[in-house]
Amino acid sequence: QVQLVESGGGVVQPGGSLRLSCAAPGTMFSIRPMGWYRQHPGKQYELVAGISASGLTNYPVNMRGRFTISRDNTKETVYLQMNSLKPEDTAVYYCKADGVYSGGQYYTDYWGQGTQVTVSS
Repeated sequence: QVQLVESGGGVVQPGGSLRLSCAAPGTMFSIRPMGWYRQHPGKQYELVAGISASGLTNYPVNMRGRFTISRDNTKETVYLQMNSLKPEDTAVYYCKADGVYSGGQYYTDYWGQGTQVTVSS
């Protein structure tokens, strides 16, 4: 049973930083594009950052500058460094391992269980 395990969420004051981690063993991690999403209460999932298997990153325009995604294939882990946090960044953050084709077979995507980030004074 594949399981993505997220950690690093918590409560931080405005202007503070957090680093989220997502371990993704058993997912053929090195060939998977990975992403971080967030969900505000009652809202849809919102892409925060993505990273390709080769390490190319992409950010929605409104996420650029404060968030940095990275990956360590040796640890099968993706990270999200969040700086200058604002109250509106309060949300549940999820990591996702994108579906991939390998050897002619499709391997489905996986989601983590989510980690709460609260930005409050």
